[in-house]
Amino acid sequence: MTKIVTLTLNPALDKSTETDRLLPDEKLRCDMPRWEPGGGGINVSRAIKFLGGDSLCIYLAGGPAGDKMEKLLAEEGIRQQRIHAKEETRENLVVFEKSTQKQYRFGMPGAKVSEEELEACLEAVRNLPEEVEYLVASGSLPTGAPDDFYAKITQMAQGRGIKCVVDTSGKALMKAADFGVCLLKPNLGELSQLAGKEEVNALEQEEIAKEVINTGKATMLAVSLGPRGAMLATRNHIEYVVPPTVKQLSTVGAGDSMVAGMVLALSLGKSHHDMIRWGVAAGTAATMSPGSELCRREDVESIYEWLREKSGSPA
Repeated sequence: MTKIVTLTLNPALDKSTETDRLLPDEKLRCDMPRWEPGGGGINVSRAIKFLGGDSLCIYLAGGPAGDKMEKLLAEEGIRQQRIHAKEETRENLVVFEKSTQKQYRFGMPGAKVSEEELEACLEAVRNLPEEVEYLVASGSLPTGAPDDFYAKITQMAQGRGIKCVVDTSGKALMKAADFGVCLLKPNLGELSQLAGKEEVNALEQEEIAKEVINTGKATMLAVSLGPRGAMLATRNHIEYVVPPTVKQLSTVGAGDSMVAGMVLALSLGKSHHDMIRWGVAAGTAATMSPGSELCRREDVESIYEWLREKSGSPA
């Protein structure tokens, strides 16, 4: 039974490799590349699968890169619905420099989408199975998509009783929040935008988070605090979850892994207390993996147990 659906409008085929040192004007010898399907919702679906859950991954992709993405998702056992695009899907590059242990991320622009392709995405949401409980709209909007497209998706899904989780930024985030989504995962900068303020400091972040919730923009906020973990805010509750110190190899996909952990927990009927811990555990675990690799289940479970024991919550 499909409880979770993810939607990705601007996916990317992620290519990662390693080299000893980055130097200008030199032919650099790199390790064999690793290819992975990427982009907000696709990463969320993949992380859910790694955690033992299931979802339907809907995405817009075109050209040979789109074909490779479809093949890779199939190999991972991801249930997918590809909406074919006329333009080639973008490719991103991640290079790890061995001599400095630094990572370099090269993000390419996505192709422009047509009105017909956007309408096909809306049609996919209209035709979601009856059993769907959560729709995750995640990632940036491609060129050609209006700022209110996630807002349209949210309104359409909510009309069917589907709870929406939106993880994006800028105007797309602001307009979607106008319809009161189930869960938002802003950082402090995005939290300030939601509240109509220039910036938010640590002393006022709780008050501002509650203000955002009281104005109906979201039922829950999981405010990302980087290495300091996250703050969960609901109408009557504020809670902080601080992860253990781990060796970070890459931050690629950490936010998407966090969303995956939270949404999977919600779909399994877990409490908000558990939800934020599963999210922080998944996001932290993703930083322990190299390149564009997402969280590993054994790492997530280990970190979750550490967080649970630290908070004294029951199993």
